[in-house]
Amino acid sequence: MTSSHRQNDSEHLGHLSPHQMILDSTDWASLATPSGTGEALPAALKRILDTDPIARATAVSDVLRAVTHQNTIYPATVPVALCIAAVLDHPAITAGEFEDVAGMPPRRPTLVSLLDWLSDAAYDANDESLAISERPYGEGILHEDAEMRAFRDLRPAIFAPVYRLLGHGRADVHDAALIATIPLTEHPVLITYRGKLTDHAHRLLATSTDRRKRDRVLDALKVWGHDVRSLESAEDVAARELRVRRATGRASWAGGYSESPPF
Repeated sequence: MTSSHRQNDSEHLGHLSPHQMILDSTDWASLATPSGTGEALPAALKRILDTDPIARATAVSDVLRAVTHQNTIYPATVPVALCIAAVLDHPAITAGEFEDVAGMPPRRPTLVSLLDWLSDAAYDANDESLAISERPYGEGILHEDAEMRAFRDLRPAIFAPVYRLLGHGRADVHDAALIATIPLTEHPVLITYRGKLTDHAHRLLATSTDRRKRDRVLDALKVWGHDVRSLESAEDVAARELRVRRATGRASWAGGYSESPPF
């Protein structure tokens, strides 16, 4: 992907501030996390750029664990997501990140871990998650949930650096980036990018056996109006039929028992 192509693709996307600027301009101590406030997050976010891969991996774990709980977007989630998006192309993460260390087991690349987390956060704020939240609370829930609304509004800024990684040479990075872009393209500004993602989706389906990634790509293609029958493997069909049976079973159970259970 040429630099001019990247510029043209990104020119209408939201602005993403540099990592350090986000760190310095955020009142982390005032932001709630699942277990307190985000006061310790700046130090951990800085360590994500440590030159030591072990220290970097520990920092990633500390950051992501601090803002991940029960598929919820917390006040600290949004600035963390912006910080992570801002460092996806940082040399500390991209240079030497994929080299195995002698005497150590193969490590999961920091870049893949960060992309996977961004993907999960984007799915936690996607249209389906919003619809689930609206069922008990009504359509006004988004006006009440400032954190989910903020994340959804910032999807174009998060999308741009993730989208550029679709040109990465490693399959694990490419596939993680693709899965992260899918929920982000629900934003009205990004819907037109779905056509650009189709070839990448076909590439993943032709090369990956990862069940979760295949399911998300196939589901996305269906939503985008594609006939996926020729793209499904036998395993895909079996997994889809199993999901249908489980969903049917849950719906039947939710409706109550036809007879009193023998408790």
